[in-house]
Amino acid sequence: MDIVILAVVIAVVVLGALGGLVVGSRRKKQLPPPPPAAPDITAPPAEPHVGDEAETPREEPRRTIEEVDLPDGSAPVVVEEPPAEAPEIEIPEPTAGRLVRLRARLSRSQNALGKGLLTLLSREHLDEDTWEEIEDLLLTADVGVQPTQELVERLRERVKVLGTRTPEELRTLLREELVTLVGPDMDRAVKTEPEDRKPGIVMVVGVNGTGKTTTTGKLARVLVADGQSVVLGAADTFRAAAADQLQTWGERVGAHTVRGPEGGDPASVAFDAVKEGKEMGANVVLIDTAGRLHTKTGLMDELGKVKRVVEKQAPVDEVLLVLDATTGQNGLVQARVFAEVVDITGIVLTKLDGTAKGGIVVAVQRELGVPVKLVGLGEGADDLAPFEPEAFVDALIGE
Repeated sequence: MDIVILAVVIAVVVLGALGGLVVGSRRKKQLPPPPPAAPDITAPPAEPHVGDEAETPREEPRRTIEEVDLPDGSAPVVVEEPPAEAPEIEIPEPTAGRLVRLRARLSRSQNALGKGLLTLLSREHLDEDTWEEIEDLLLTADVGVQPTQELVERLRERVKVLGTRTPEELRTLLREELVTLVGPDMDRAVKTEPEDRKPGIVMVVGVNGTGKTTTTGKLARVLVADGQSVVLGAADTFRAAAADQLQTWGERVGAHTVRGPEGGDPASVAFDAVKEGKEMGANVVLIDTAGRLHTKTGLMDELGKVKRVVEKQAPVDEVLLVLDATTGQNGLVQARVFAEVVDITGIVLTKLDGTAKGGIVVAVQRELGVPVKLVGLGEGADDLAPFEPEAFVDALIGE
């Protein structure tokens, strides 16, 4: 019995020892891992400088607030701006013979008329069909119905009397008749020098798109080239940048420009321009007028008002109507309307180098009874020339 009890006790002790070993091994497995060693922390790289040669910023000495000199507030610091350079004054080309110098440019677009006429007149037999072709050629060139009939009748008579016709005789005959048609005896001088006073006053009128403001600037160059001092009146106050454009033209030749606020009263600007022209002792005042208005007042009424206001100081010596030669007969409609409101004294034909319809020179003179005084033959600053009938006809018929 004792032996049995002893065996049980030994078994219990052995089982308890084995259980303790198992528990101990489990606790050892569940222990958390030791904390990792602290990593070595390094400073982040410095911000690179802008540019290809980036580098780490260096330590630079800095001043404290006590070391910085502060302004005492006695006087503000004024930064002087460099003075604006005055535009260089240009010396325009002399106007004498200018159309002759530009004749080659004119003939490139105009001599289709002259060559066509010479070809038709050189036929051995000038029958009715040929004369009808001559009439059609003249009408296509915008010469006009009445002038065309007159020219054909004179050519018929002279060819019949001449009999045998050499090319040189035909050229001479055609030149004489065309010069007569253009009107060599018309007074084409731009009246800018009245005898009893200064300045001469010139109004420039016409619809927008004809080159009116540009023509006014070029006319200033023509007058300056002839030794006259000029004041420009920017009375086209309703077209954006018209005054700036005119002032730029004036600055290039030393002409003073009088302008008003955009959308202001054109008559007021014109009045001030004449007033300043008198005070400055200028020879000529050129007034650029509006070609359209954004008010209820009609364009023609406004032009009439400008002329009346100006004439409170002095008479207007010239009213030049600017027409685009490329519009042909359509330009005559504009001419009629303007002539009803202001007394047109002369015509300026622009873009005459860009059209084969040189006959508009004849047609517009017949329509208004006033001469073509100036012609525009290109985009250059000195491409406005006094009109010379002989040089114009020579360009028509070629060499």
